[in-house]
Amino acid sequence: MADSHGVVAEHAEHNPNLRHHFDTMAQQFDSATLGMWVFLLTEIMFFGGMFGAYTVYRSMYPEAFASTSKHMDAFWGGLNTAVLIVSSLTMALAVRAARLGQQKNLQILLVLTMIFGLAFLGVKAIEYHAHWVEHMVPYWNWDPNYDGQPQYAHNAQILFCFYFFMTGFHALHMIVGVSLMLVILMMARRGAFNAEYFTPVEISGLYWHFVDIVWIFLFPLLYLIGLHQHTT
Repeated sequence: MADSHGVVAEHAEHNPNLRHHFDTMAQQFDSATLGMWVFLLTEIMFFGGMFGAYTVYRSMYPEAFASTSKHMDAFWGGLNTAVLIVSSLTMALAVRAARLGQQKNLQILLVLTMIFGLAFLGVKAIEYHAHWVEHMVPYWNWDPNYDGQPQYAHNAQILFCFYFFMTGFHALHMIVGVSLMLVILMMARRGAFNAEYFTPVEISGLYWHFVDIVWIFLFPLLYLIGLHQHTT
């Protein structure tokens, strides 16, 4: 037993990717994955607070929220949803390529993932510009006679505040995700990953999927439910 443990430890020391405070590569991978999941739990609490506040105010001012819902463009929201779903696929394939040691495929898939992420941000920029032109940005550029219904002018700003806060923070997370993919791509180009070491790709993929999942909740909450309330 002593010799067996000694052989394992000696072999582990020869792996340049193994940090000194871990005994094996498997232990290092599990610790990194656990750390990312703990971080994502804090992110869930962060977004969960905004979702909870949105639900409370929507129940308090249903008419005002319904009157503003038609200005949420479901086409752009649906397009961004499709973009992020595809980006989750390319990210998952990138993790698979890293696990298999397929360096070229890994780099291509990371580039595609970043392209889809940038496309998402571009669509959000189009939406934000349209809201600015239509004077629907609370405080900075808001029409007090919104939609010809002054009685909703004040309360309607609440919905747009939630819209910009929630989608804005999500877009910030997407910017972080794209930046993270760029770092991973640079590491991949240097040949940092192989079939034995792919931890950074794995945990970055977890972050990317989390950002995509948040949008899956934001899309119906801000676009589809509001559209249903308005049409009914």
